Amino acid sequence: MKNLQETFTELLRRAATDLPADVESAIERAVREERRGTAAHSALTIILQNTAAAREASAPLCQDTGTHTWYVFLPDGHPTEEIRKAIRGATVQATRKSYLRPNQMEALSGVNSGDNLGVGHPVIHFVPWKKPGLHADVLLKGGGCENCSTQYSLPDQRLGAGRDLAGVRACLLDAVHRAQGRGCAPGILGVAVGGDRALGYRAAKEQFFRLLHDVNADPQLAGLEADVLSCANRLGVGPMGFGGRTTLLGVKATRLHRLPASFFVTVAYMCWACRRASVTVAGKDVRFSQTALAGRP
Repeated sequence: MKNLQETFTELLRRAATDLPADVESAIERAVREERRGTAAHSALTIILQNTAAAREASAPLCQDTGTHTWYVFLPDGHPTEEIRKAIRGATVQATRKSYLRPNQMEALSGVNSGDNLGVGHPVIHFVPWKKPGLHADVLLKGGGCENCSTQYSLPDQRLGAGRDLAGVRACLLDAVHRAQGRGCAPGILGVAVGGDRALGYRAAKEQFFRLLHDVNADPQLAGLEADVLSCANRLGVGPMGFGGRTTLLGVKATRLHRLPASFFVTVAYMCWACRRASVTVAGKDVRFSQTALAGRP
C-alpha cells in the first residue's frame, strides 16, 4: 500500500511538472511558424521557458493544477479500495510536496479542503483488463480551459448545422471561435460525436490521452481532425488570443452510438498544458511513461 502510494505520488509529480514530449514538440513547431517580434511568438517562447523551469524545479506547470482524472486498469475482480486509498493518499502527499496546489474547494461555501480531496475529487475510473499487473493514467485539467468546454445538440439553427459531418465541423469551429483566447490557447479539442450528455463529456476528455501526432483509425474522423485543425489555425485567434497562426495544437475525436431523438456534439477544451502521465506496475517492476497510451489495452 505504501509503495503504491509513493508510486502514485511520483506519477502526479511527473504529470504536474513535466509537459509530455509530443505537446512540447508541437509548441516548438508553433514557435517556428509564428513571426518573430509578434505577441504570439513571445507568448509561445515564454511557455517553453516556463516548461523548462517547471521540469528543472519539479514545480507545477500552471498555478491551477486542475481536476485529476484517473483511469486504473487492473485484472478483473481485483479489489479496488486499496488502490483508491493509495490515490487519495498520493494526492495529499503531492499537495504537501507542492507538486500540486490545493485548488479544490466546496462548491457553495468556497472553503478549500487544503489537500485536494473532496466530494467527487479525485475522479477515479476502474477498468478491468486481461493483462497481469496494474496500469494507471492520470490527466490534470485546469478550470480555465474547462470553462471553454461546451456541448451542442444538432440540428443547430443558429449555426445552420445539421446531423452530419459538416454539422459537426461547424460546431467545432464555433467552439474555437467562442473560446477566442480564453482557456490559455493554443488549445487542444477533445471531441465526442453521439452518446448522451454525460457519456459525451467523458469520451471527449478521454481523447486527451492520445498523442497529438497520431492519426485516427476512423478515416472520416481523421479527415475531420485534420480539417478543423487547419481551419482553426487560419482564424487568427492565436496564442492567448494575441493573434497569429497557432490557435490549436490538435483535434482528437471519437464517435458513439446515440438515440434517434438526440445528436450531441461534445467539445472538451484543453489548454496548452495538457498534463498527462502513466505508470505500469507489475510486481516489483514499475515503469513510468510520459504518454498515457503506453500499455493500454
